[in-house]
Amino acid sequence: MRYYPHILAIGFLLFFAVLAIDPHDRAVWIVEIVPVVCIYVALVLTYDKFRFSNISYSLMMVWMVWHTIGGHWTFANVPFDFVTNLFDFERNHFDRVGHFSIGFYAYAMLEFSTRKRYTNIIPGSFFALFFIMSVACGYEIIEWAYAVIDGGDTGIEFLGSQGDIWDAQKDMLADTLGAIVSLCLFWYIRPDRLENSLKTDKNPI
Repeated sequence: MRYYPHILAIGFLLFFAVLAIDPHDRAVWIVEIVPVVCIYVALVLTYDKFRFSNISYSLMMVWMVWHTIGGHWTFANVPFDFVTNLFDFERNHFDRVGHFSIGFYAYAMLEFSTRKRYTNIIPGSFFALFFIMSVACGYEIIEWAYAVIDGGDTGIEFLGSQGDIWDAQKDMLADTLGAIVSLCLFWYIRPDRLENSLKTDKNPI
């Protein structure tokens, strides 16, 4: 589908606009939504220079949608009780799923590096994995720093540890596992071997 990215972009804008209305905590929403807006704008501005595959856009959109939902309700308060009760969890794991989905960006990173011939698939896979792990670590530091500087409820909500002293480590593990899963998907599909992907950046699958 040639216009699939456009459909995703417009659909997300509408979704974003709806969830921007009356969030649970406007201050938390602003902080949470900044990375989503940055990534969305970056993808739009670079579209003409490099068009990712539809699979990459779909995987990247998963996190954007998930994080937008978390920003609206705050991650600890998202209605996720059916999962919590089903597995008898002691906390809301909506945020952990979000961390897992950020790992999906490893797929897009590996696609970019292989299609641009910057690297082959093996070192590219390690780079994508370690980059996601680094981003995960950096984001946890940012969360901690913001919570300390804010010193109030907004900082606590943004940190989202829900009383788990190992929250940061578990979040980083979720990011890493998501990256590994997406890289396994890449190795299975091998879009770097597709003729259209190698010859042109305009219409990859």
